[in-house]
Amino acid sequence: MATDAVVEIADTGGGIPEAIRARVYEPFFTTKAVGRGTGQGLAIARPSSSTSTAGSLAFDSVEGEGTTFVIRLPIAARMRIQEAA
Repeated sequence: MATDAVVEIADTGGGIPEAIRARVYEPFFTTKAVGRGTGQGLAIARPSSSTSTAGSLAFDSVEGEGTTFVIRLPIAARMRIQEAA
């Protein structure tokens, strides 16, 4: 049985428009003005949470209501200790 640590980060902002949701993890994609963002935050965070740890980074967004990001990270070390006991 797998156990995950789950972190949810939510806001009550304007949400992510449907038209750009597929692009939010692309390197250098940003909705900020020139000089205000690099577009690297989610592009770096997603592979870091999924590739090296078998975790995931996803979001649910409702325009006009906000966005919730969900980070899941498996707790593998604890599982190995329990199995060895």
